[in-house]
Amino acid sequence: MKAKSIATVLPVPDLGEAVGFWSAALGVEPTFVDGERWAQFDLEGRRLALAGSDRASEQAGVMVKVEDVEAAAAELAGHGVELGPVEEGPHELRRSGVAPGGFSLVIYAPRPG
Repeated sequence: MKAKSIATVLPVPDLGEAVGFWSAALGVEPTFVDGERWAQFDLEGRRLALAGSDRASEQAGVMVKVEDVEAAAAELAGHGVELGPVEEGPHELRRSGVAPGGFSLVIYAPRPG
């Protein structure tokens, strides 16, 4: 498994408020906002994601984009990481679990087609 990208994910209770704060703190506008569900900021090759109503966990964590969710999940299982079933989001397929250290881990791939 080779990651295509990685992002820090912060669960937030009020997405609008969080977008306002992070826009000011980073000095950039979000590159993507999906209603109250999700927002992300891309800055110099790095991504910060804010999970509003669409969150895999109440814990901060890491989101890893992969080519094949099932193959990545199988490889991670070999390292003792158990991921939940495939969930279909509006833009992606994902599996969520807990990484060593107790952090939220989401692996995802864009929806086919």
